[in-house]
Amino acid sequence: MAWATSAPNAQRMLQSAKALGPGAQQEVAALLAMLERLNLSELERALDDVNRFFNRRVAFKEDREVWAQADYWASPLETLSKGAGDCEDFAISKYLTLLAAGVPAERMRLVYVRARIGGPSGPSQAHMVLAYYAQPQAEPLILDNLIDEIRPASRRSDLTPVFSFNTEGLWQGVGTVPAGDPVARLSRWREVLLKASQEGFLP
Repeated sequence: MAWATSAPNAQRMLQSAKALGPGAQQEVAALLAMLERLNLSELERALDDVNRFFNRRVAFKEDREVWAQADYWASPLETLSKGAGDCEDFAISKYLTLLAAGVPAERMRLVYVRARIGGPSGPSQAHMVLAYYAQPQAEPLILDNLIDEIRPASRRSDLTPVFSFNTEGLWQGVGTVPAGDPVARLSRWREVLLKASQEGFLP
């Protein structure tokens, strides 16, 4: 497919990966190859390719284990260089990859949810997923590191939305009433977007 205007700078990405180590170079080369193959005219397949790319290459680990910090939002290159990340890192990597492939920002939201682990009566914990909307009011498809299958939100009764955001807005739950500027209110989001831009992932 032809790169969209939001296409990453492949040369700068590879240079950034080189600074992160040989493992990062290999992973970024694989990411760029996957981006080149994506065909947005087969959107559900493209979503599945991106979802599985990160789910299979990145191991779930808490920030304290990966970064020795209580909470750290990694750029996609950082996540791939470590081969590990938590739920935010999976969701951020998928969002920025699809954005780079040409999926409009308004069709995607990163959603903080309460996830019930082990079924409806299981314990609830904070979690983040990526939601894709074919239309503004459509039922979203959920990309999640907990499962490889992309399911519509109605089939994810284990998830309760708390708030959602993207590069253009911030909302309570998954509603339509704006709750402010995400870049201004979410400092970690602002920081990860800056890193992604410096690394060549964003223009």
